[in-house]
Amino acid sequence: MLLFIVLLFISRLEAKEIEVRVGYFPNLTHAQAIVGIANGAFQNELGNIKINVKIFNAGPSVIEAIFAGKLDLAYIGPNPAINGYIKSNGDALRIVAGASSGGAALVVRKDSGIKTAKDFHKKKIASPQLGNTQDISLRTWLKHNDLLMADKGGDVQVVPVGNPDQLLLFLNKQIDAAWTVEPWVSRLIKEASGVVFLEEGSLWPNGEYITANIIVRKGFLDAHPDLVKKWLKAHVNLTQWINEHLNEAKTIINSELKRLTGAALGEDILDSSLARLKITYEPLKDSLFTSMEQAFEQGFLGEKKPDISGIYDLRILNNILKEQGLASLN
Repeated sequence: MLLFIVLLFISRLEAKEIEVRVGYFPNLTHAQAIVGIANGAFQNELGNIKINVKIFNAGPSVIEAIFAGKLDLAYIGPNPAINGYIKSNGDALRIVAGASSGGAALVVRKDSGIKTAKDFHKKKIASPQLGNTQDISLRTWLKHNDLLMADKGGDVQVVPVGNPDQLLLFLNKQIDAAWTVEPWVSRLIKEASGVVFLEEGSLWPNGEYITANIIVRKGFLDAHPDLVKKWLKAHVNLTQWINEHLNEAKTIINSELKRLTGAALGEDILDSSLARLKITYEPLKDSLFTSMEQAFEQGFLGEKKPDISGIYDLRILNNILKEQGLASLN
């Protein structure tokens, strides 16, 4: 009897210690995470399971935390997810849902003299980070337009620099253009007299391409599929709620951005940014596989093309969609 009581106590203690360690960026592309943490939607679904929130600003640090076993679930862009999957030989993570689509564009300075692709010769173009999703898109576009980068014998300089610094460089005329994502596209336009040269959506079928996914550490997915399901159920419901109650969602998002970063977005910036983005739970798998091909062609993924066919696990998401009478995803 005593042994039974001790074992019961230990099991309850272990149950209380279970938590979901979640990472996301204070970015509009991670809208469900921002809203769901703020309004308690995830906590309501998870019940008494603790949510341990970690805020990140770069994909590589998210992947490092996944590798170290310090993070269970995260909102992240496609290319960092691909890199994490490849570097771990497929053991570290799985993509379990999409989060956002679109939102990226190539913005040029109004006084840069850039009107056509040929005008990018001898110009400096910024991207948010070496090898990140927008950086790969930029390098691929340059290649398709026969524009050689300086490190490959050409005259176009690609300058990987953080989004806030892009704005300053733009204003100081130290860069001529930037391939970036919202809200920085709108900020370059509104605050630095930028002009959209190219909407990235124009390069993709139906204008759709993945901007952010949900990844889950494989060990956590295997051990706690029930918790992943609860999180994804809230994620799907939040996606629908945000799209149906955009004005309410914007208020929550901006309040959280101010709390997390110290500054809210102007209403015009917020409206412009969300108009360019699509909040979704669809993973848009084809666009991720295309991003992998592009990254490989740009020399970021080694000499042998990697196999990422197992990067997705959509079983839980599709189960939720079926329960809600929504279309399943391949």
